[in-house]
Amino acid sequence: MTLFHVGLKNYVNADRVIAILKPNSAPTIRTIQAARQNGTLIDCTSGRKTLSVLFTDSRHIILSALQPETLGKRWIGEEER
Repeated sequence: MTLFHVGLKNYVNADRVIAILKPNSAPTIRTIQAARQNGTLIDCTSGRKTLSVLFTDSRHIILSALQPETLGKRWIGEEER
């Protein structure tokens, strides 16, 4: 299992992540709302603005306060912190 930092001392299993997107499209917003209702939403923003949304193979949606570009680099291992 490989973990990567999604901000604010929170880590995610990199092997389970399918995609990292910006939260500004209508389908992504609807998916976040559905995940909140289903109990599959994981909010790692600690009250900050959501800047990226991570989709996992287990259908969990993870919200992060970091830019998708930053998370993408961490996901593929180019940046440690």
